[in-house]
Amino acid sequence: MVSQERLIKKYPNRRLYDTATSTYITLCDVKALVMEGSQFKVIDAKSGDDLTRSILLQIITEEESNGTPIFSSQMLYQIIRFYGNEFQQMMSCYLEKNLQTFMEIQTKLQNPENGTSASNGHGMFDPNAYSQFINMQGPAIQGLMSNYLEQNAKAFVTMQEQMQQQANTMFSGFPFPPSTSPKDQEPE
Repeated sequence: MVSQERLIKKYPNRRLYDTATSTYITLCDVKALVMEGSQFKVIDAKSGDDLTRSILLQIITEEESNGTPIFSSQMLYQIIRFYGNEFQQMMSCYLEKNLQTFMEIQTKLQNPENGTSASNGHGMFDPNAYSQFINMQGPAIQGLMSNYLEQNAKAFVTMQEQMQQQANTMFSGFPFPPSTSPKDQEPE
């Protein structure tokens, strides 16, 4: 049975109303819905506009302000530089696919069929057992992720080179001056 998307209404007084439970909820409650994997949509009660992204970004902002942030300042600078850039959509897809792959790796590590479950024997997830497992496997996982990221970087460079070659082939009949790479130019 497919669960229905939960509807949360945001009122002008900034309160969030969960229509599934008929109660007002907080951002912490919305975060809990995310953590448990619930599907929901936040709409403006008056206009009907979809506010889901805005609420999720608000949760991320609060999380980044408290404790240890996921995004370094340097990473945020780099992400911001992609807005309005011709590579914005590519960057969005790249980040989404990498997070999806990371989640798949995490799921496989928690899979009881391969002997890596962090279950406490009662079907409940035991964070201590998982932490111990990760600490033991840390270098191996770090190496796996490093190799994965290196392969992605190589694939991205290869894709750029192929696009450049295709553009050169497509426009070879036009009288453009030959392109020179920075390493071909000599200092004066």
